[in-house]
Amino acid sequence: VQLQASGGGLVQAGDSLRLSCAASERSANVEVMGWFRQAPGKEREFVAARTWSEGWIYVADDVRGRFTISTDNAKNIVFLQMTSLKPEDTAVYYCAARPVGPDSTSVATYRTWGRGTQVTVSS
Repeated sequence: VQLQASGGGLVQAGDSLRLSCAASERSANVEVMGWFRQAPGKEREFVAARTWSEGWIYVADDVRGRFTISTDNAKNIVFLQMTSLKPEDTAVYYCAARPVGPDSTSVATYRTWGRGTQVTVSS
């Protein structure tokens, strides 16, 4: 399975941005789709994840209410809609996939990763 993330860019604080992650196929190995981010000098951290169905969705506390994760199941695309962006949201954003199971907010449990897309929020 290959994941292709896109949609990053340079925006101003308060702006919105939508990231996309296209999966080359759907299978049990990629039932859970997640978004992570990594700022310079920091560890990669969980942002949001969900199953392709609406059975499970989880968004990290520090972005909840501003970020939304959704899917286009017909096109095998997962979106991360980001609103009210802040300079501290600046990071490389990665999409990842894994089978259903525990600890779906943990970086270590994701088997498949896409290349990151840079999001820069200026103040």
